[in-house]
Amino acid sequence: MARKDIISMSREESKKLSIIKQVIAKKLTWKEASKFMEVSMRQIARTVIRVKLFGDDGIMHRLRGKPSNRRCNEKEKILKLYKTKYEDFGPTLASEKLFEINKIAISDETLRKWLVADQEVECSWQRKGRKHRKWRERKAHCGEMVQMDGSHHDWFEGRGPECCLMGYIDDATSRTFARFYTYEGTIPAMDSFRKYIRKNGIPHSLYADRHTTYRSTGKLSIEEELAGKEKPQTQFERAVGELGVKIIPAYSPQAKGRIERQFRTFQDRVIKEMRLMGISSIEEANKFLENYLPVYNKRFSVVPKEKADVHRSVSKEAQLDRILCIRTNHVLRNDFTVAHEGKLYQVAEHTKCKKVLVEERINGTIKIYAAKKSLKYKQITEIPKKQSPLEKKPKIKVTSAPKKKHIPSKDHPWRKFTFGKRIKQQGVLEQHYAQY
Repeated sequence: MARKDIISMSREESKKLSIIKQVIAKKLTWKEASKFMEVSMRQIARTVIRVKLFGDDGIMHRLRGKPSNRRCNEKEKILKLYKTKYEDFGPTLASEKLFEINKIAISDETLRKWLVADQEVECSWQRKGRKHRKWRERKAHCGEMVQMDGSHHDWFEGRGPECCLMGYIDDATSRTFARFYTYEGTIPAMDSFRKYIRKNGIPHSLYADRHTTYRSTGKLSIEEELAGKEKPQTQFERAVGELGVKIIPAYSPQAKGRIERQFRTFQDRVIKEMRLMGISSIEEANKFLENYLPVYNKRFSVVPKEKADVHRSVSKEAQLDRILCIRTNHVLRNDFTVAHEGKLYQVAEHTKCKKVLVEERINGTIKIYAAKKSLKYKQITEIPKKQSPLEKKPKIKVTSAPKKKHIPSKDHPWRKFTFGKRIKQQGVLEQHYAQY
């Protein structure tokens, strides 16, 4: 049985020990030993002194068999904090928060090993198997292609209303922009895209899925195709097309994998950051993103292949108001009123146009145009109700006494012609017709 104080020596260390012993015996010079051991002569001198002082153990590291000087002595405290405060955090994020909030420095890999060894902790953050996908090379220029999508999730973990995160990520740099909205639709898509281009400029193309907000599902008939009509567009598709932005449809979530992985990261990190700050509303969450995203982009964005930024600047702010809006054509009635979304508007100016264009802006205002001229109008809030027709007098139903059941007399022909006589008569008729 081996003694506890015996420390094994590696094969490389035994090889070095034999060389050092020959140096001590003056069979080899320090210069020759440094060539064999591939170390400097100063290191040979230090090793010779340690072997002379401590014997064969001098060839080994002084901390062999002893605990590391960098070990963490707060394992129980860290695991208790993790179970109470950071239970569903991943090892990397938990180590960051332990350092930021609790002032405890621990590596993510050490924490990962502790959590795996601890049977009381469920390791839901461990990686799972996935299918093989072909890697697509990033675009070379910043702004060449921006991936966009909406993520429906319980972002406030029940503290606030359910909402949707509209996210944008540049394909070349992974620079991220995001905003919270109540739903994923035309107005949120236009508003988030407007805020994106205000900050970064107009991109060359957008890579989005085939949601009805970004791409129309309508198809042209054969007659319309022969007539040369254009394919129907959504309001968002029409608006970004006027800005010179091309929408590229994605046919699978893996095709736009950068934005999908971005949402997965946000659902892990941003949710927990907002939990620690007690955020429970969309307004607070958007203010949080204004301070969080610059730090996030500084840490996780990458350097593009080419330095040129192909984002285009916006010349006029008023131009965006007319482009990023919902346009609808309506008939101008004889009394110069326009019906839109269940509401009635009175046009205050005279115009010869029979049709007008109603623009529903992002901020909720309505603009009415006739031949590129803005018309003054006011909403009719009270509409007189039609008079109800005169109430008809209810008809009085006259109920007569029930009729008595008529019982025929005994000498009635119906009583004389019984069923037996009827069958007999039928047989006579059959015999009669059989003769012919």
